[in-house]
Amino acid sequence: MADVHDEAVAIAAELAELRRAIHAEPEIGLDLPRTQRKVLDFLAGLPLEISLGTSLTSVTAVLRGGMPGKTVLLRADMDALPVTERSGVPFSSRIDGAMHACGHDLHTAMLCGAARLLSARAGDLAGNVIFMFQPGEEGPGGGQIMVSEGVLDAAGDRPVAAYALHVASGLLPFGLFASRAGTVMAAADTLHVTVHGRGGHGSQPHRAADPVPVACEIVLALQTMVTRQFDVFDPVVLTVGAFHAGTTDNVIPDDATFVATVRSFSPDARAAIQAAAPKVALQIAAAHGLTATAEFRDGYPVTVNDAAELAFAEETVADLLGDGRYLAAPNPLTGSEDFSYVLEQVPGAFLMLGACPAGTDPGTAPFNHSAEAVFDDAVLPAGTALYAELALGRLARAAEA
Repeated sequence: MADVHDEAVAIAAELAELRRAIHAEPEIGLDLPRTQRKVLDFLAGLPLEISLGTSLTSVTAVLRGGMPGKTVLLRADMDALPVTERSGVPFSSRIDGAMHACGHDLHTAMLCGAARLLSARAGDLAGNVIFMFQPGEEGPGGGQIMVSEGVLDAAGDRPVAAYALHVASGLLPFGLFASRAGTVMAAADTLHVTVHGRGGHGSQPHRAADPVPVACEIVLALQTMVTRQFDVFDPVVLTVGAFHAGTTDNVIPDDATFVATVRSFSPDARAAIQAAAPKVALQIAAAHGLTATAEFRDGYPVTVNDAAELAFAEETVADLLGDGRYLAAPNPLTGSEDFSYVLEQVPGAFLMLGACPAGTDPGTAPFNHSAEAVFDDAVLPAGTALYAELALGRLARAAEA
């Protein structure tokens, strides 16, 4: 049988057509009926056991190998972002205020292609493959929901490994894979703080209890705290992105509120900042005779690559595509990923793939989430082939163990 990369190249035009159809009709969140239909249409006729999500429009497809063996999971996210597209590509979004600005359309097409390549090899496959097509990566936590709905047990036994790819419109050169062992992406949580004061006339602050300077002091204290209480080699990033207080210049408001995103790179640092930050807010407010409420809302956990599975993925990239196609990333990315919920229960690896268009400098190209981000779908065969080869190789290795 032909090499999987050659086969992926042979269906590249079909994969690009699927990717562009998904790109032109982006859907946001957990409810992606048009995207789900496109995936189901592409998978139609393949020897797959397909089940759909109950609280989200997920697709879980199980391929049973012709020989008994273990199970491997491959995941692609399918949702878009609430961004108005300015990329200028001819297949730009036809949906106002929605865009595949993070490349999930490519992931979906790649996994569809891998399902086709692996289905053609089902008779020789020693074990099972779970194809996880997931809505709601961009915030709603579709990965966690799919785990709760049983995606990890879809084949009857838990996977021995799980893999996911993510394209980048900048940062990485075209066709280069990159990842690292251990923490590969940050946890992302949200801190909500409200300082409760007592309103009054702006000319007589001594007759009121002004929450604004107190809230400002808390913001500055939090910025200082993360540099004084956390190891520089296990850092925390805290950024206040919204601050709201008052209605006009001469009225002291009753309350001042701010919201911060908090990124951490280990479970220990995440737990520590969640304990420390509310204390700073409450105690500074109390020192000024005011009260405050401070609440952490959990986002995605730290995304952690298993060292052995990442090493296997690196070997697979070299065997499939040749030397020089994999970069060992020196640091984690500060973004977050809900593939973390899978990797909390199954050892696996998450890899980035450069999809920067030819002739574009990846250092200056608009990055993921930009309204001007452009992803080159010429990268589809490499991602498709790697998905397939990871499953083939990992099941073969498990059969030999």
